[in-house]
Amino acid sequence: MSKVIGIEYTLKDAKTGEQLDTNVGQAPLEFISGKGQIIPGLESKLIEMSANEEADVLVQPVDAYGEYNDEAVQTLPKEQFAGIELTAGMSLYGTGEHGETVQVVVKSFSDSDVTIDYNHPMAGRTLMFSVAILSLRDATEEEVQTGVVGGMAAMGGGCCGGGGHDHGHDHGAGSCGTESKGHGHSHGGCGCH
Repeated sequence: MSKVIGIEYTLKDAKTGEQLDTNVGQAPLEFISGKGQIIPGLESKLIEMSANEEADVLVQPVDAYGEYNDEAVQTLPKEQFAGIELTAGMSLYGTGEHGETVQVVVKSFSDSDVTIDYNHPMAGRTLMFSVAILSLRDATEEEVQTGVVGGMAAMGGGCCGGGGHDHGHDHGAGSCGTESKGHGHSHGGCGCH
């Protein structure tokens, strides 16, 4: 039976101790289990926990945002980014090879070229989640069918979001743009600025 689980979390880089994100003091992050709405390495632990339980969960890259893939870095003509005020480290949103929206990071640029990185900003990182289960209930039939908690807008894959690791090479980056991509639950950290 799918559950609706509401969590409070603080996320750190397990190797450096750098805090990457938190929703402490904000609305809980709610997700429906079994829907791939959060990274598998975290969900597998949360579904074993009880209401009000707290835990530290260590998640390796393979169970989080994947290993860093050097081949997912591309250099493209700058004219493909016309109208965008580029800065190193900024995030753009483009279209992946299967039509999905993908986040890319501008690594560097020159007068003629732009180097972008299709790796998720947390690819290759070992993550430490300090989590607390704030709410736990059975999902309704509608929630199971739609994947939407309580009829609210579905989360958009922020820090805890799933998101595939398909780093194919034909990314169609010509459609990069800076459209706003809401992450829901007010947790747009993790380099999603």
